[in-house]
Amino acid sequence: MSLKQSICARHDEVMKIFCRTDQQSICYLCLMDEHKGHEAVPAAAERAEKQKKLEVSRQQIQQRIQDREKDLKLLQQEVEAINGSADKAVEDSEKIFTELIRLIQKRSSDVKQQIRSQQETEVSRVKELQEKLEQEITELKRKDGELEQLSHTEDHNQFLHNYPSLSALSESTHSSSINIRPLRYFEDVTAAVSETRDKLQDILTEKWTNISLAATDVDVLLSEPEPKSRDDFLKYSTEITLDPNTANNWLVISHGGRKVTVQRSNKPYSQHPDRFIQISQVLSNNQLTRRCYWEVERSSSVGVAVAYKTIGRSGNFCSHVFGYNDKSWVLHWSNSFNFWHNNIPASISGPPSSRIGVYLDHRAGILSFYSVSETMTLLHRVQTTFTQPLYAGLFLGGSDGDTAEFCLLI
Repeated sequence: MSLKQSICARHDEVMKIFCRTDQQSICYLCLMDEHKGHEAVPAAAERAEKQKKLEVSRQQIQQRIQDREKDLKLLQQEVEAINGSADKAVEDSEKIFTELIRLIQKRSSDVKQQIRSQQETEVSRVKELQEKLEQEITELKRKDGELEQLSHTEDHNQFLHNYPSLSALSESTHSSSINIRPLRYFEDVTAAVSETRDKLQDILTEKWTNISLAATDVDVLLSEPEPKSRDDFLKYSTEITLDPNTANNWLVISHGGRKVTVQRSNKPYSQHPDRFIQISQVLSNNQLTRRCYWEVERSSSVGVAVAYKTIGRSGNFCSHVFGYNDKSWVLHWSNSFNFWHNNIPASISGPPSSRIGVYLDHRAGILSFYSVSETMTLLHRVQTTFTQPLYAGLFLGGSDGDTAEFCLLI
């Protein structure tokens, strides 16, 4: 600051006082005039106090710089690790697919060789028969010529003498007819190869989801924090619709696939391998593999669940009921909240609400259930590792007319 800036413009005095009330430098005369009664200290004392705070701020900044440089270094290591892992995965995948292609080519060559070998054997067999038939035809034609010549013999005695030796036909060594099969000699081979192709396609299709999921399951060190407010959760809102092919016969789906109602007089659905047979449950159409949030409005007892699609559909109770196996997680509300997974229950305390919120971070392995009203109250949180895509599910065990509905949040 220049000397001129240190002089009070009003009183032409050096400003050695700091007015804390107005947060400005003043002179002694200002303190007796317009700043009378204000909190004031010597400028040097204010500077000393501010200097201490400045040092604290600098230390905080320097510490933050060190922390960020450390984070930056960790992120660089993460980039190198991701690149190295990706390069190795590409190299290993190429080797595996090359081996698979080589195996398929080897099998293709083997099948081709077997077909050609069998073709050669069968053609040789047929040609051998052709030669024998041609020899027999030649012999028969010669015989026919001799008989024709005998038929023109005028001498009766000579005719009768030669007839026995010429008229006798040797028995044919071949069938009187050749059965020609339809042109399907190697169609069984084609059918077997086609069946192998279909099975391989099924395997690749079934496993591709896991491969894609594994390829996208890459977390950086500085991941996004979990949502705190309902507005934060709504950023991940997902519209859930129900799959009618999974619905138990007592459940009726309506409202564009978002609502399910218990109706025990409902006509049975057509048979489908995905349908729950014994329990009034239903799964969503949505495949959930990332961050998502949804809410369920209930009218009575309901189970709000997530499950792998591989969960059972009937048979053993524990194999297909939400929460009774390692393929599903369920928050159940009847008179109170209970959480179930792998047939292990957990009692939960929390405010009753007609609306349940569900937050899922598939990559991070986080599943949280909330009681939603004026505020959001965490009821239960799961930290695990999800190995397959998840599907939202509902269980209704109440009376006719009981409902549950996925809410429209967008």
